Amino acid sequence: MENTVIAREFRVSWLPAELRPLTTEAISLALDAGRILKRRFRTTLAITVKGPADIVTAADVEVQTLVARRLRRAFPAHGILAEENLDTTAGTDWRWVVDPLDGTKNFARGIPNFCISIAAEREGRVAMGVVHDPIHDELFVAVRGCGAWCNGRPIRISEVSDLAEAFLGTGLPNRVRRFAGPVARTFGRFAGRCLGVRDRGAGALDLCYVACGRFDGYWEVDQSPWDVAAGGLVVEEAGGRMSNFRGGPFDSFAGETVASNGRIHDQILKVLAMPAGIPKRYRPPIHRR
Repeated sequence: MENTVIAREFRVSWLPAELRPLTTEAISLALDAGRILKRRFRTTLAITVKGPADIVTAADVEVQTLVARRLRRAFPAHGILAEENLDTTAGTDWRWVVDPLDGTKNFARGIPNFCISIAAEREGRVAMGVVHDPIHDELFVAVRGCGAWCNGRPIRISEVSDLAEAFLGTGLPNRVRRFAGPVARTFGRFAGRCLGVRDRGAGALDLCYVACGRFDGYWEVDQSPWDVAAGGLVVEEAGGRMSNFRGGPFDSFAGETVASNGRIHDQILKVLAMPAGIPKRYRPPIHRR
């Protein structure tokens, strides 16, 4: 499906008036960013190492530059928090939370599993989110209180109610070397209790897969706000549940993500609570200001 068709299939006219321009711009931006990533995919790119097991490509920077420029022009009073060292959020009611390329390692190695994630928050609460997978031409959109869609069609979470029949997603954090043992133990515990576990390397897209029923649940530690802001809202608006590892309210700055169809959520939490799992005194990579 071409991007122009995707754009035509989503209508914003019935959304709350305040969110129409934000949703329109986010969709347009995500599709334009997707065209850049498709053009750059499997070409020679400059790659910079940011830290252990953490890289950035020239495509990340190009897309973030495009998104930041367009958002500043369209919404000059809004702040922007984005992965590649951009934070202009001080004193703003509205904040855009952007991952220009979620799945950078996949992208750099020619693996077709990555996305663009764009969310708009008002006073710390996500109001709208867009996640675009340009390789598979899928556009996920969620608006708080209005629902969630993939390519203009409503999506809903799965109905699996037993962890033994559940298909789960997860991901290895960039700082995995800091707590490789607990992460590996937790992975093994889930692998022995469910239908299967997949680490696909793009957390925002995995959350959307929970929302549309491809995954029944998902967990990950050490994520940053731009990894989960948009995808988390997609899950909630598709009827799913988001929480931290103890079942408390989900906070995109806390670095703990549990997403599910709701039916297996408590079963996931029980596994995460087992001894010698994820550290109880975990410190997230990004802190709220």
